[in-house]
Amino acid sequence: MNPQEDGPKSEVTATLLKVLVHRRIDRGMRLEPHASRCVRAGEVHELVATDHDETAPGARIDRVAFLGFAEITAAGVLDRGDEVWIGGRRVGVLLGFDGCHLPNHYNVLIRADPAPTGGELGLAPGEPLVFRQGCPGPHG
Repeated sequence: MNPQEDGPKSEVTATLLKVLVHRRIDRGMRLEPHASRCVRAGEVHELVATDHDETAPGARIDRVAFLGFAEITAAGVLDRGDEVWIGGRRVGVLLGFDGCHLPNHYNVLIRADPAPTGGELGLAPGEPLVFRQGCPGPHG
């Protein structure tokens, strides 16, 4: 993403539907080449925390902690570097996307170190989630 091309945008809101509590060190997700994705109201996507920080297309993401599934409530654009807030807590920064489950859903990869699971954060279904525009640059 070129900061000179990145203007202001609306927040993308969502609601947590399901909390996930597991982690993997050998997941083998692959980072999509896209730094941004449009999402529609009603779509459901999986939220996955990772301590990886590589943003090259195809980068392998192995160390992951699963946060949960969320339903988008206000359509918009998710960009690498967006801050991710769940229930008023900053969870991390959007790293990118893995499309291994498409067309069902994206894995929305969130950079956090250490990478927590939804259970470790004490998340609960129904909590509000917000993607807020972060600072320019690869990681916000």
